[in-house]
Amino acid sequence: MSIKLIAIDVDQTLLNSNGQVLPSTVKAVQAALAANIKVVLCSGRPLAGVRPYLTQLGISGADQYVITFNGAVTESVAGTILAQSLINNPLYRELTAFSKAQRVPLNVLDWQSVIYTADRDVNWVMVQQAWENHAGLLIREPDELPTDFQIAKAVFTGEGAQLDAAEPRIRASFGNDLYIVRASTHFLEIMNARVNKGQALADLAHHLGFAPEDVLAIGDEQNDLPMFKVAGTAIAMGNGGAAAKRAADAVTGTNDADGVAQAIEKWALQAN
Repeated sequence: MSIKLIAIDVDQTLLNSNGQVLPSTVKAVQAALAANIKVVLCSGRPLAGVRPYLTQLGISGADQYVITFNGAVTESVAGTILAQSLINNPLYRELTAFSKAQRVPLNVLDWQSVIYTADRDVNWVMVQQAWENHAGLLIREPDELPTDFQIAKAVFTGEGAQLDAAEPRIRASFGNDLYIVRASTHFLEIMNARVNKGQALADLAHHLGFAPEDVLAIGDEQNDLPMFKVAGTAIAMGNGGAAAKRAADAVTGTNDADGVAQAIEKWALQAN
């Protein structure tokens, strides 16, 4: 088996617990690139939120790719859109109305990475999210935006206990029409029903002419499970959740202990 594409989650996988890329990860990624292996960052973040890491890793050009918004947008690192699946305006309005009625903070991102919220009392999670993604944060009511305004992703944010309580109601209200995934303690993310990292990864692999056995996926959380299903080799981080570890073919080191580098070296470079 020869690995031709490595799909890597960003938060708590590519990045250590301090939000940094380890030197060992940079070295392993650059070795993979030198071996003509595509390295694709797959994240819930927009392109602006992953671009600093692409630069640090040396991933550039029109023939390298990134999957953003948990699969809602697939594009080249140069910014050419290959595919996008957005949430329409009526559903965006329903999500906003639900957020207000249920008092659960909500923000949405358009495909150009701008964050919008109708909440005038902006919580700390939302502010941190905007900072991490190098995105603007605009307070706007739906009626202040164009009638054809569409979004790449909606995010319910807040403390863990608040989202734990709200998640069943959110799934009951929107689960038939949209893809809902708990990306972390503070984020419950909502995308187009077709969207997930696995579908985007499968579509990109097909576009490149790669079979599932050519793909290695590395991740840590529930939103990585769909890409584990489509990759020939799925590796969970040592710091990953129980669901990710159960779904993976193997478990590597933690994000603080060279886990990504270990996975690339063992299951991609040595296998090739």
